[in-house]
Amino acid sequence: MTPGPARARLIALAVFALAMGWLEAVVVVYIRALTGLGHAATVPDPAEVAARLRAVPWLIGTEQTREFATLVMLAAVAWIAARAWRARLGAFLVCFGIWDIAYYVALFVLLRWPSSLGTRDVLFLIPPSPLWYQPVWVPVAISCLMIVAGIALYARAEARRPEGARLHPQESGRTDR
Repeated sequence: MTPGPARARLIALAVFALAMGWLEAVVVVYIRALTGLGHAATVPDPAEVAARLRAVPWLIGTEQTREFATLVMLAAVAWIAARAWRARLGAFLVCFGIWDIAYYVALFVLLRWPSSLGTRDVLFLIPPSPLWYQPVWVPVAISCLMIVAGIALYARAEARRPEGARLHPQESGRTDR
């Protein structure tokens, strides 16, 4: 059985990233409720967000491990989607970009937040930094660039591989391993 053409694998990566973006947004809805932000139209400045997270003693560490697990899952699915390192990097960039945009779309559907691309958000908690407090357009723009670059890397790496080399060894019928 072949792993499918590159386009089909990219579509599968996109579907995974869309679902993961929705799931991440649902988690943030719960975190906002837990920290008293609920359906607020804005996110407070980073110091207040940190104070609200620290008010629940286990929350910051839990949230940081969730963020790290997200990166591991994106990397793992990218690793599975390709064999060459450039294609894997491309797959990761595509997944990350789609996931991040899907996350903001899902938050808007669930909370009607962010109200605009100029709305500020705390992007990450690892590593903790005030640089992670940016208008939503910043991660969305970066994500768009990641998707374009990722598709280019993935497609180029896959196009360079001879047809027979695109099969995984266990799927090629070879038994001389």
